[in-house]
Amino acid sequence: MLAQSQLYPVTNSVRTSMLLDGMWRFQFDPASCGQAEGWENGLPASISMPVPASFSDFFTSHKERDYCGDFWYQTSFYVPADWNGSMYVRFGSITHRATVYCNGQELCSHEGGFLPVVVPVTAAVKKGQENVLVVKANNELSEKSLPCGSVKVLSDGRKLGKPYFDFFNYSGIQRSVYLVHIPQEAVTDFDTAYELQGQDALVHYSVTTSGDHPVSVRLLDAEGNVAAEGQGKTGTLAVANAHLWQVRNAYLYRLVISIHDGEKLIDQYSAKIGIRTVEISGPRILVNGKPVYLRGFGKHEDADIIGRGFSWAVAKRDFECMKWIGANCFRTSHYPYAEEWYQLADEEGFLIIDEVPGVGMMRSLWNFAAAGSGSKYTYFFETDTVPQLKANHILQVEEMIQRDKNHPSVIAWSLFNEPETTSTFAYDYFSEVFAAARALDPQKRPLTGALEKSSGPDTCKCYPLCDFICLNRYYGWYICGGPEIDEAIQQFHEEMDQWAALNLNKPFVFTEFGTDTLGSVHKLPSVMWTQEYQMEYMELNFQVFDSYDFIQGEMAWNFADFQAAEGTMRVDGNKKGIFTRQRQPKDVAFLFKKRWEEMKDAK
Repeated sequence: MLAQSQLYPVTNSVRTSMLLDGMWRFQFDPASCGQAEGWENGLPASISMPVPASFSDFFTSHKERDYCGDFWYQTSFYVPADWNGSMYVRFGSITHRATVYCNGQELCSHEGGFLPVVVPVTAAVKKGQENVLVVKANNELSEKSLPCGSVKVLSDGRKLGKPYFDFFNYSGIQRSVYLVHIPQEAVTDFDTAYELQGQDALVHYSVTTSGDHPVSVRLLDAEGNVAAEGQGKTGTLAVANAHLWQVRNAYLYRLVISIHDGEKLIDQYSAKIGIRTVEISGPRILVNGKPVYLRGFGKHEDADIIGRGFSWAVAKRDFECMKWIGANCFRTSHYPYAEEWYQLADEEGFLIIDEVPGVGMMRSLWNFAAAGSGSKYTYFFETDTVPQLKANHILQVEEMIQRDKNHPSVIAWSLFNEPETTSTFAYDYFSEVFAAARALDPQKRPLTGALEKSSGPDTCKCYPLCDFICLNRYYGWYICGGPEIDEAIQQFHEEMDQWAALNLNKPFVFTEFGTDTLGSVHKLPSVMWTQEYQMEYMELNFQVFDSYDFIQGEMAWNFADFQAAEGTMRVDGNKKGIFTRQRQPKDVAFLFKKRWEEMKDAK
């Protein structure tokens, strides 16, 4: 159990949540001298910086855009004199690690850049006054934390991040920050799980509080009517004629949890939930007992100017594009997204494969090419950094499940992306990660991970851990691209025939397939990077997908073009998007739209 509540902030008659977003103060600390010089008491030479946002793309020089090392944020907030409960500051994330101070007092350190940082501030704040909040953060990469990479020191002493992954190492306070005031005795967590009984449903619940007063639970329907009630911290709500949360047809109830002392309301927390079940049955993925074929994308939190910073406007546009094209699913590649993405998915009926930042677990600065064509073995899981990496990995799995476990949109947990999986060392490592995840989820969702080309049917040691198997494959791009595309489809079939021969009786989902494509380039006959080639490549993949009954999903890489580290194989980022970075469709989007609109929910 995590020490601090991961619950999303709400405001009601007994709780207050104040948004601290806006223009903060900001300062780079390349010499890592800030702590020794007392910057926790206030930044000496700061500039303004928007929160939430990544810091890189606001600057006009390489030095700031590619900055690697320590950096600091500062803001102030007012605490009303009549606040007598508990107070904490909740950061949606701080990338990749941070120490937080209030009024010069160190309160919290956190490792991991994509999950909440919850900082108790009750003992440090001054009521009826302004309070100074300071964050020391760091975005260096290593093989001890996720995502993995390294740091190169240039001749002038400047550090440069070297990611083992193919997306830009955006950093900063990239999600909203709240000051939260709750009663001394409060709801700190809750779990839900579901059973369907004909037209009715059972909602099993468990509530965690910080005290011993009695708990009551009400389930309200979409009109606000009471659908079921219960007493106690654990119990079951019987819901007659239950409205199910369904794919692209969402229905949400509101769960209201209350703590009372006689007639007095001590605390109350409410959240939207959806009644639905998820299971794997042979080679089928079942939602509410019915098979579903996954149609969608790998995505990134990535947009012009704000980088990985959350924006409601970007999220709204992305969902409208996904609805237009006929998608029903996306994977949070390669890290948990801001919680607002999941709230929108809950509302829109989209399915999510929720992924921990387990990316870069092979030593390659050209990871995308190595993974696409079959990587060389680099002994990644045989070094002295593995114990610390595994501890961080399991902690981030725990934080992800704790945060996202009650979202109906989340149907599976992805515990890695393209690691080395061909050794017993990798199997031993991931066995512990998978065991931790299985113990944590009250809904017992399926577990999976995305496998790269060298993790084949005859080499991969880790696929038996997965409840369904996710493959990232680039036949026709990194393998047999261009004039060899006919060879690509032959080799693709050969691999899938080998998987079929194993008779695994599990669903397979393609979680990556794609080609870099410039939206302005056309050529006949096609060549790689043209729109025509992207169309031919996708039609090749569709032919393979439709040839095997156990293939139960296709998630193109990527939803939209995104920023990546500079290199001779990237033209201002990764251009594998079905949409441009500005969320406009490439020609191939219309091919997907036609295919997916004609496709039934199950194949």
